[in-house]
Amino acid sequence: MHVFVTGATGWIGSAVVDDLLDAGHEVTGLARSEVSAAALERKGARIRRGDLDDLDGLRAGAEEAEAVIHLANKHDWGNPAETNRAERSAVQAFADALTGTGRAFVLAAGLSTLAKGRPATESDLSPAIGPGSHRGGSENLALEYAEKGMRVISVRFAPSVHGVGDHGFVSAIVAAARKHGVSGYLGDGTASWAAVHHTDAARLVRLGLEGAPTGSLLHAVAEEAVTTREIAEAVGRMLDVPMVSVAPEKAGEHFGFVGRFFALDMSASSDRTRELLKWTPYGPSLAEDIEASAYA
Repeated sequence: MHVFVTGATGWIGSAVVDDLLDAGHEVTGLARSEVSAAALERKGARIRRGDLDDLDGLRAGAEEAEAVIHLANKHDWGNPAETNRAERSAVQAFADALTGTGRAFVLAAGLSTLAKGRPATESDLSPAIGPGSHRGGSENLALEYAEKGMRVISVRFAPSVHGVGDHGFVSAIVAAARKHGVSGYLGDGTASWAAVHHTDAARLVRLGLEGAPTGSLLHAVAEEAVTTREIAEAVGRMLDVPMVSVAPEKAGEHFGFVGRFFALDMSASSDRTRELLKWTPYGPSLAEDIEASAYA
C-alpha cells in the first residue's frame, strides 16, 4: 500500500515510517526541511515538501496515495489557538480529498480530554467538538466522514510515548529534575498516566491502517496507569537525586509547561484495541526506559 504520512520525521512518525517500510508498504513523507527530506530519503521513502499550512499539498498527497496517516501537529504551547486551527484545517483538507474513495485515513489523537478519574476506554467519546476545542475537534470532525466513503481510524496516544530520543512530557519532567536537583511530583502523586513504547505505538498504527474498520477508536496504551509518583521515583533513581512533593500551585514554576498536565489523571485501557487487532505491546515499561537512561 502506498501511504502518505504527515509528521513522518517526528518522534512517533519516524517509528511509523520504519514499521510501514519493514512491512512492505510504500511511504511518501511530508517534509518541511531539507534535513527532514534527507532523513526520509535515506530510509527509502518518497518525499513531498510542505507543511500543515499547505492545504493544496496535503490534498494532493492524499489523492496520490492509497491511504493517509496524519501525525503532524504544530504543538505550539504558546499559541494553542493556532495549533487547533492548523489541525482542523489539515483534517478537513484530507476529508475533502478522501471522501467517497474508500481509502483509509488514520489520525493521531490524545487522551487528555478524556480524563475522568478512571481509565478511559475506547467507548469514551471525545468532548472536543468544534474549531475552538482541543486539537480543533479534529477527531470528531474526521468521524463525521466515517460513513461517507472514508475509512476513518483515530489512534489515541498515551501521554507518554517513550523511548530513546523522546523529547515529550517525560523529557520535560527529567529536565525539571536536573534544574532543581530534586525529582518532583504534584500533590500526593496519585495522578496516573498511560504509557507506551514508541515502537509498540508505531506497530499499532500500522495494524490499524491494515485492518481496523471505519470509525475505530484505538488506544495506543501498554501500561494503563503509571502514577506520577512512580515516574518521579524512576527519574530520581536515574539522576540519583531526592524525590519531593511539589504543591499544585507551584506546578508551572517547577515543571514549566508540562506542569499543567502532570496533575491530570490520564490513565486509559486498551483492552478493546488489543482484542480487535491482536496487538500485544513488547517494549520496555516507562520506568524501565527511564532507569535505563533513555532520557540521559
